[in-house]
Amino acid sequence: MNIFRISLRRGAIMITLATIAVTVLVHVVHADAPKTAADYAADPALMIDAYRHVEAASVSDAIEQLLHEKRYMSHHMQAIFPTKFAGTALTVKLVKEENHDANALSGMLKAIDSGGQGSVYVMTVEDGADIAGMGGLMGTAMFSRGFAGAIIDGGVRDLPQLKKIGFPVYSTGPVPSTSVSHYRFGGMNLPVVCDGVKVSPQDIIVADQDGVVVVPRDKAPEVLVLAQHLDDSEHSMYPFIEKFHSIEEAVKQFGRI
Repeated sequence: MNIFRISLRRGAIMITLATIAVTVLVHVVHADAPKTAADYAADPALMIDAYRHVEAASVSDAIEQLLHEKRYMSHHMQAIFPTKFAGTALTVKLVKEENHDANALSGMLKAIDSGGQGSVYVMTVEDGADIAGMGGLMGTAMFSRGFAGAIIDGGVRDLPQLKKIGFPVYSTGPVPSTSVSHYRFGGMNLPVVCDGVKVSPQDIIVADQDGVVVVPRDKAPEVLVLAQHLDDSEHSMYPFIEKFHSIEEAVKQFGRI
């Protein structure tokens, strides 16, 4: 009788362990399964997070292959320190206009306080290569609100403070000037052209050491899936080239250059 009970217990334990194993296996397989464009469209937060892990170059290539468009900013747009981020565009426009209006730029500050976690501040400064569109105070405010970064089609100043807090900014270069009394707020969350690229509110901004790419929001899931595929292909080619010492054979094998 005792032997029979022990056998039953052993059988129950084996069944339980088998069930756990199957559950874990199913969970792992599900976790490792590649996401589809539909998955990303249904979960915007997951999509933004995934964009943080793909290279800007692959995103740019994916856009060119899918949309046949140039959506990357030029070499003029430089980071104040090596960086990588992705987020959704909050657009701001400054219009050149000499003035003595203390409230001429108040809308710019309101725009910052309207953004939050994952926002990317995208500002165009009319004829602003030698005008600082933002500095340490604005950068500190963005950092405190959880902005992912800033893209300024114009100058930037107060680099020591921005570097101290680690807030990533792309701009056309550092300048000590100010926009106060020389510019007026021209609007927020409207389509702008930043370094020659159209940016609409909520477009996805992807930036790394290769530069800045703008992904149209309505095409972002499809672009992401292709960019991930291009990333995987390229990263697989590195060890192949190192082993066989031939980029020609690698391109034949993976179809990527």
